[in-house]
Amino acid sequence: MSTNKRNSKIKAWIQASRPPFYIATIIPLTVGLVLSRPLHFEDIIMFGWINIAAFMVHLATNLANDLFDHYQGTDADKSIGGSRVIQEGKISLKSLWIAVAILYFLAGLMAIYITQIQDIWLLWVFIIFAFLSSVFYVAPPIKYGYRGFGELFVGINMGPIMVVGAYWAINSYPTWLAFWASLPIGIMVASILYYQNLPDMQSDKKAGKLTLAVRLGKSGAYWGMVILGLAIYISVVLLILFNIYPIYCLSILITIPLLFKLLEKIRNTKDWILLDQYGHLIRKIYLFNGIILIIGLILR
Repeated sequence: MSTNKRNSKIKAWIQASRPPFYIATIIPLTVGLVLSRPLHFEDIIMFGWINIAAFMVHLATNLANDLFDHYQGTDADKSIGGSRVIQEGKISLKSLWIAVAILYFLAGLMAIYITQIQDIWLLWVFIIFAFLSSVFYVAPPIKYGYRGFGELFVGINMGPIMVVGAYWAINSYPTWLAFWASLPIGIMVASILYYQNLPDMQSDKKAGKLTLAVRLGKSGAYWGMVILGLAIYISVVLLILFNIYPIYCLSILITIPLLFKLLEKIRNTKDWILLDQYGHLIRKIYLFNGIILIIGLILR
């Protein structure tokens, strides 16, 4: 294989993995880590194993979503959803299937290792829920992402499942503190998915993919984004009042202008397929707020 061809293949797999969305995995796991203080060296090692397993599942989910969306036809025509590697002919379906199988298998081995070494077999309730949610997001017969439940399940997985799961794997027991601290994280990740569905509303509806945005319609979808955006800040303020997050975390209010800018873009854009170019705003809200919450917990 020539160097140019090899580089093209590497770029194609990077495109398929959708790197910008991996902040959705890093932040909740890190919240689970900083809640686990005092930390020991073996805790950091365990955190590394947890990250590897979580990233493999995240990557497998992205690839599986590309595959099933392709079979359902939701990534055809003017759709901008997914990584587009199938539509652009960069990676074969067979290669994607093999990658998905290998990633899930390796993640499963990692899960066995983590639960065995920490003697926390009850964590398999979380692991199985996360696995089934990952597979059946777009896979038949459930394909809950096609029924308007994508944001709910993604919020649960990237919020409570990941934060509590990481804390549990590190400490060998769960805690309600991790659950409550996970709620703003889950809302923010759900907001990312919700926004990413806005540009594809027309093609999703045509293909029978009834996302929450499609069900709400254009006017309702805008207000849905307003509600999710405000819920991020309201949830953090409430958790500060109940002493879950420290007062330092009020610093997230500095990101409100980003939310207002995002809402303005939605309101003033007639053809919502163009909203994809502003997706970085919702990801920045999550990244900056996530970092602020993590630093706040460290200073707690």
